[in-house]
Amino acid sequence: MGASERAHQHLLLNFTDMGEYAASGSRVIVRGDGCEVIDSDGRRYIDGLSGLFCSNLGHAYGDEIGAAAHRQLATLPFAPTWSLAHPPAIELADLLVERAAPLGMQRVFFANSGSEAVESAYKLIRQWHEANGEPQRTKAIARRLAYHGTTLGALSFTGLESCRSPFEPMAVSTSHLSPTYAYRHRAGEDPEDFTAALLEEAEDAITFAGPERVAMLIAEPVQNGGGAFVPPPGYWSGLRALCDRYGIVLVADETITAYGRVGEWFASSIFDGRPDIITFAKGVTAGHAPLGGVLMTERMAAPFITGGHTFMHGHTWSGHPLATAIASTVLRIYEREQVFENVRDLAPRFAAGLQELRRIPLVGDVRGMGFFWALELVKDRETKGAFSSDEADWLLRQELSGHMDELGLLCRLDDRGEPVIQLSPPLVSDAALLDRIVDIVGTATERAWHAWSGEAAPSSVGVLPTIRSRNPEAGAA
Repeated sequence: MGASERAHQHLLLNFTDMGEYAASGSRVIVRGDGCEVIDSDGRRYIDGLSGLFCSNLGHAYGDEIGAAAHRQLATLPFAPTWSLAHPPAIELADLLVERAAPLGMQRVFFANSGSEAVESAYKLIRQWHEANGEPQRTKAIARRLAYHGTTLGALSFTGLESCRSPFEPMAVSTSHLSPTYAYRHRAGEDPEDFTAALLEEAEDAITFAGPERVAMLIAEPVQNGGGAFVPPPGYWSGLRALCDRYGIVLVADETITAYGRVGEWFASSIFDGRPDIITFAKGVTAGHAPLGGVLMTERMAAPFITGGHTFMHGHTWSGHPLATAIASTVLRIYEREQVFENVRDLAPRFAAGLQELRRIPLVGDVRGMGFFWALELVKDRETKGAFSSDEADWLLRQELSGHMDELGLLCRLDDRGEPVIQLSPPLVSDAALLDRIVDIVGTATERAWHAWSGEAAPSSVGVLPTIRSRNPEAGAA
């Protein structure tokens, strides 16, 4: 029995139609090599989504990080952080706060994933309001299409109907705003008007919910769901002003954007937002171990630090010695190898290559920053005509997926909003690899356009047609 058949026999995969998985003979990834992964048949694919925005270092530092893990396991395999502390958690807390201090962060609470980090933040905020005499503040404001996790609390903030509908009613009353999606917004071509419209909508939602009942407003600095929505100038400072006016805690969910994805420790530092809380996961260990967390200002931590209030929340594995030791090693590699500098140096080249793909009639919009990009696909670029759901399914899962498979690129073909190609390569990618990604995306998209328009498609545009891949369908963030 092959690896794929064995996987189907006992595993239930995340966000996966197991019938389709069995029918397609989907791959089993067995090894990583630099910025590529290799399946059980020996085929290589560019890791164009960094796993799920996790493998910021690619697959080249396992020996060094493994040695750090071995040293920790030989010293202290496990100790909980319930009324106890241990050196790896203390060291990582110091490292994280030092790098987040310019944003005002002074404390950290550890979780195991982005979903848990978001849910932990909400529970801390609930208790914080209660400690400050406002226990009625229980509601939240989030954004449509945004993914903040699938635990029941975090799912309340997730603005994706397909994720929410099987589990309604939601645990937390949440109002959802428009994302910073300029391409299809009536004011999207004027950044100043766009910002004003978004902030007016946010204030209206707060007023409708009852300002005295809203606990938090949560948003990603650059939103993943829907395809790399970058905020217009003044948006985050405007959110900060609204939250200050109405006594609401502002949360930046940096599960994806923190630790170099846009070339900085935190994307919040690029925008003048000054959140009260930052949630993180994924890149903090570069995918080498599960770890997430909540960074907070001293003001947010104060009720739980000065005595009288205990944060009534925790996880068995919170601040696990192994995961925190791995994370400290990863942060030092980021600095030693100048990984974020690599992103800042090469981002303009990557952006220019992707922008050039606007030559293809299917490409309506190209947006993103750093190593975090999306191409939105349209039926008619002049009118921004959108595909129907059936047409988008054909385009992504039958047409483009097959071309990405043949040409050797793992990325995301996502239709949780309009159909997009999402790209998020390892932060250690060099210029040649980025050029190759652009080349593959261009070839696949040109082929899809020719299939859609009925023209004869070219076979390749300078890529390596012997390398094969299959693009994973849209799923978790």
